[in-house]
Amino acid sequence: MRQNTLGSGEVGVSELSFGTAGIGNLYTPVEPERAAAAVDAAWDAGIRYFDTAPHYGLGLAERRLGEALRSRPRAEYTLSTKVGRLLEPLPFADGDDLDNGFAVRGTHRRVWDFSADGVRRSIDDSLERLGTDRIDTVYLHDPDDHVAAAFGQAYPALERLRAEGVVGAIGAGMNQTAVLTRFLRDTDADVVLCAGRHTLLDQSALAELLPEAAARGRSVVVGGVFNSGLLADPRPGATYDYAAAPPALLERALRIKAVAERHGVPLRAAAIAYPLLHPAVASVLVGTRSAEEVEDAADMYGRTVPDALWDDLRAEGLLEGDAR
Repeated sequence: MRQNTLGSGEVGVSELSFGTAGIGNLYTPVEPERAAAAVDAAWDAGIRYFDTAPHYGLGLAERRLGEALRSRPRAEYTLSTKVGRLLEPLPFADGDDLDNGFAVRGTHRRVWDFSADGVRRSIDDSLERLGTDRIDTVYLHDPDDHVAAAFGQAYPALERLRAEGVVGAIGAGMNQTAVLTRFLRDTDADVVLCAGRHTLLDQSALAELLPEAAARGRSVVVGGVFNSGLLADPRPGATYDYAAAPPALLERALRIKAVAERHGVPLRAAAIAYPLLHPAVASVLVGTRSAEEVEDAADMYGRTVPDALWDDLRAEGLLEGDAR
């Protein structure tokens, strides 16, 4: 599997990467053995970049990922996590965490904290949960409502940690483009993680974010390439950005699927291949919860997608601009 380097630094990532929200029990429980098998399948497929966060299952994703990778040579994979939400233990487990999307016991509460001390504490906590001695990349996680603290306190703390060699690459992860573009313009971030905004259904990252990254020699990791489900299996009841897909978007997804299939390409393969057309995109992050899903993603990544498919999508008004 092709490897790319984040920005001008030394942190490498595989073009297909493993997102861990699923093994953190996103929406539904995943048995421990099934979660471990998913990580094993990713390794066997050549995936060497694994992304996690304290938010995912109140630390469950970090613990499971750390355990599954413990026997792997640490120099052979890249690990990223996120800061901005501290996990504070509750005196008593309070129901579940489904209000936040995770099928785990409510043993902790999330506390937003983009202070410098909060960043260091979050990284220390993640290191303990992951059971590792270092984290390669750290993202500021969803600072939408905390922009001032993110730029004024959290980012400078990450920059100091990078200078000290504690982390290798730094950036921010969000599901919008405006603030991520500001990170590229106003900071020395190596990478941004953009979820759901550079897909076959949403090309908004092409307007400013991706050109800015390319011009400055920075990298973009693209998540949410299936827009939470619609581009994996467009059908009535499918979700788009975690809500029921509007009829117009479902129709658009079905039209894209039909064009892809005329070229002998599964829609899922086109959805994974499209972001990688842009030279600033270093990796596509796919959330998986089982070995079968990982194997399917790796198979889709390996498919050949002809340029004529993109040309036909543009000709039919289904793609805006040119990502190449």
